Amino acid sequence: MTDTFKALVLDQQDGKTVSTIRELSNDDLPDGDVLLDVSYSSLNYKDGLAITGKGKIVRSWPLVPGIDLAGTVRESHSDDFKSGDEVILTGWGVGEKYWGGYSQRQRVRSQWLVALPSNLTARSAMVIGTAGLTAMLCVMTLEEAGVTPDKGTVVVTGASGGVGSIAVAVLAKLGYSVAAVSGKADAEPFLKKLGATEILTRDEMSQAARPLEGQRWAGAVDTVGSTMLARVLAETQYNGCVTACGLAGGADLPTTVMPFILRNVSLRGVDSVQCPVERRKAAWQRLAADLPSALFDDIETTASLEQLPDLAEQITCGKIKGRVIVDVNA
Repeated sequence: MTDTFKALVLDQQDGKTVSTIRELSNDDLPDGDVLLDVSYSSLNYKDGLAITGKGKIVRSWPLVPGIDLAGTVRESHSDDFKSGDEVILTGWGVGEKYWGGYSQRQRVRSQWLVALPSNLTARSAMVIGTAGLTAMLCVMTLEEAGVTPDKGTVVVTGASGGVGSIAVAVLAKLGYSVAAVSGKADAEPFLKKLGATEILTRDEMSQAARPLEGQRWAGAVDTVGSTMLARVLAETQYNGCVTACGLAGGADLPTTVMPFILRNVSLRGVDSVQCPVERRKAAWQRLAADLPSALFDDIETTASLEQLPDLAEQITCGKIKGRVIVDVNA
């Protein structure tokens, strides 16, 4: 590798976010005790908001976005990692406050890193990425709440997106009956192939609910929030659990306390950004075991750094299905 490398850099001009592809050197990189050769990153909804400037994601300028990365340790001043180790980085404010994965090389803090599981590649790890990590954390939370496959159907909202599609695939492999909610008219074959047994429309699940509706769900993975989450809660059966990890439909929650009091429903928030390292490691090992590897090709497309501005616009408009993998060396 040459002394310079390519990166997508965000900056501000006249109050607007501008993205450019630049040639950088190691001297341009931030402080950290591990220097990485980045292999792959991925495009998440949060990345789309950062690149387009539609959301207040970026907290320091200039910034290399990309909340996920997988790569190989080039230099290390940490006892935990050595040159040649393959690693994953998600969360911790990377791609928001700290420089992220849309670069062929990056310097990071060793405490942010997780070793790549032996049965995953850097590419497959980025098919999973923050989206898959979040999905698995939701599944683990449902399991801890006692939601087992024999209890009934689990509903996944935003099911054709990154978190939702991986949640559907993992839950189906674990033996759950999965109902998938999507606003994409052509998503049914995709979701059925992932393992969904029932497909629901966004319009159907976005209708305002009464405080309590008929009991339909043993549990839920909700990536949408707002009115849809309120309906899911109203339809969750006695002693069920709803995991909330997204707010693509809004940050409000127009519901009442009745599902919680009269049906003993629990609502559990799931965060992957500040998730403790040991739980991250457990989730990555579960993903390596429980996500069907044959499905990787069905839920991913590959892009270069140069394609990211257009794809960022698409993902913020709900036009991306599955996962976009970023080959930073393409």
